Amino acid sequence: MAQIPNLDNAPLNLTSLREQSQKELLNILKNIRGKKCLVIDPKLGSSLSSIIQTSLLKEHGVELRHLSADPLQTDCIKVVFLVRSQLDLMKFICSNVHDDVSKGLQREYFVYFVPRRTVVCEKILEEENVYNLMTIGEYPLYIVPLDEDVLSFELDLAYKESQVDGDTSSLWHIAKAIHKLEFSFGVIPNVRAKGKGSVRVADILNRMQAEEPVNSPDMVVPEINTLILLDREVDMVTPMLSQLTYEGLLDECLHVNNGSVELDASIMGLQQEGKKIKVPLNSSDKLFKEIRDLNFEVVVQILRQKATSMKQDYTEVTTTTQSVSELKDFVKKLNSLPEMTRHINLAQHLSTFTSKPAFLGQLDMEHTIVEAQSYDICFEYIEELIHKQEPLVNVLRLLILFSITSSGLPKKQFDYLRRELLHSYGFEHMATLNNLEKAGLLRKQESKSNWLTIKRALQLVVEDTDTANPNDIAYVFSGYAPLSIRLVQHAVRSGWRPIEEILKLLPGPHSETRRGRFSSSPSYDTLQASANIDKVADGRRSLVLVVFIGGITFAEISALRFLSAQEGMAYDLIVGTTKIVSGHSLAETFVERLG
Repeated sequence: MAQIPNLDNAPLNLTSLREQSQKELLNILKNIRGKKCLVIDPKLGSSLSSIIQTSLLKEHGVELRHLSADPLQTDCIKVVFLVRSQLDLMKFICSNVHDDVSKGLQREYFVYFVPRRTVVCEKILEEENVYNLMTIGEYPLYIVPLDEDVLSFELDLAYKESQVDGDTSSLWHIAKAIHKLEFSFGVIPNVRAKGKGSVRVADILNRMQAEEPVNSPDMVVPEINTLILLDREVDMVTPMLSQLTYEGLLDECLHVNNGSVELDASIMGLQQEGKKIKVPLNSSDKLFKEIRDLNFEVVVQILRQKATSMKQDYTEVTTTTQSVSELKDFVKKLNSLPEMTRHINLAQHLSTFTSKPAFLGQLDMEHTIVEAQSYDICFEYIEELIHKQEPLVNVLRLLILFSITSSGLPKKQFDYLRRELLHSYGFEHMATLNNLEKAGLLRKQESKSNWLTIKRALQLVVEDTDTANPNDIAYVFSGYAPLSIRLVQHAVRSGWRPIEEILKLLPGPHSETRRGRFSSSPSYDTLQASANIDKVADGRRSLVLVVFIGGITFAEISALRFLSAQEGMAYDLIVGTTKIVSGHSLAETFVERLG
């Protein structure tokens, strides 16, 4: 199955967006005549795999290599470095060039920055005396469609950079990506933002529109009706919880990377000991599209039913006389057998994680922390994990969750846990704890927690959640409704005004603006009112683009898809994110080892 996701059913014409990115890359390569070696930084490589087939690059006389500190092995005279603007990558490029020079190799070098060049990176190339040997350019890849309703801006470290390092350059990139979408689909008339970063992105977007206006003809209704911008900081509870949807669990246990997981061939039932294989996970796989957003408990039942039904069909075919059309139906069903086998193998592998007492114990504790009624029990549980030296990231996830819901820890307990963590995991983790404190994820208690008020007002804990026939987004965490998606739900159903007081209790400012030719009209408090006016000409539902600054989890994407599919919903929802994250990958970005 193709690694590149099928975008034919996307509510926006994402295929044209992807084709434009392909064309821009191929033009860069065409302009460098002859055989060339394309050296890609590995992280960027996985983003490109969602945009262009390797075979297409090879047709253009390209030899592919990954950038590393090791000397470049190629006979090509022309070397094209395709890299993100990161300082460590510049060092690799310099060492590659120095190595060639020391061997007396004469090559032509090209460096293309993705999505744009930066002064700091060029300065390193100058200091290392390689700048004059190079032709510098840009490959403006701001958006990677990961699926028919998910766009990634591929900014892995956006959350840590803005929260800890004070580097807000990712906000300009996000605004640029959205403005790029506006050139294809029209100026987005309604913008709602919550959080420091989001409000700034909304401002930058308006500035970009003033400096480089998108000219939409007056009669054309923009394809995207509303942009909702949310900072990850507004809701750090949700990503710290274990996701319980099929796709979310796959990410928790196997780490999904740009629409695929890499695992041992033996897990997939192949007799190739020690060999790793990549399993694609996107909506091109019809069975995956059907089950990806369901709670894992339900997925196991569905796969069992499908397997049983196929077995019965097989028995009927082998024991009774079938008509040609019945045989044809059976063969059609057989076509889905590879997908069935794939997901039965994956589900079986996931069950080995979900049946462990440690996993179930952690789920219980997460729910207890979210309930915020048993402080001592939670504190002792985390203390015990530290003493047992459980994996650091698992401990940090619970600690962050505990600190946020309790609005910090009392000074005595804060100092105690900090000390115990350093004793158990090593004093080199001083930097890790400082990062968490800077980001406000681990702190001393200075005021009473307002988590209970937020939890009740937004109905975040839903008792007796029916995971098989859900009627609320809480099914994605078996009883907890993601706070972030509750905010989206309010924005599209009744506006944010009714929950203004609750919004003020959450981190960061919020803003609502009307843009373009709509800016003079009265502000619609509810989107539903404007839905009928802004219906897209051919009768399709209007679109809401929900952008997460700092990352979104698969469980939240599933909750948004669930909302979009509800009766009476006037909108299709499409997701934009700096990166798809999990509690593990988010906590990991704060981990630093001194020395």
